[in-house]
Amino acid sequence: MKILCIFLTFVFTVSCGPSVLQKKPKGVVERKRECHLVRGACKPECNTWEYIFTYCALEPCCVVREYHKPITKRISTTT
Repeated sequence: MKILCIFLTFVFTVSCGPSVLQKKPKGVVERKRECHLVRGACKPECNTWEYIFTYCALEPCCVVREYHKPITKRISTTT
């Protein structure tokens, strides 16, 4: 009887125990790393001054747009 209890305990533990550990897929880790390399952040949504570089797991990687100062052409007049 004792052996039966031990056997049933073992079977119950194995069948109802935790399944295989779920690891993050390599792709998600690489995309997050890529996001941080371009000075981005994984956020639920991007602001207007940011653009979506790529997607981390489900949220986008938001990167701040570079500001380019407008080039003004000087008009030279000769008199």
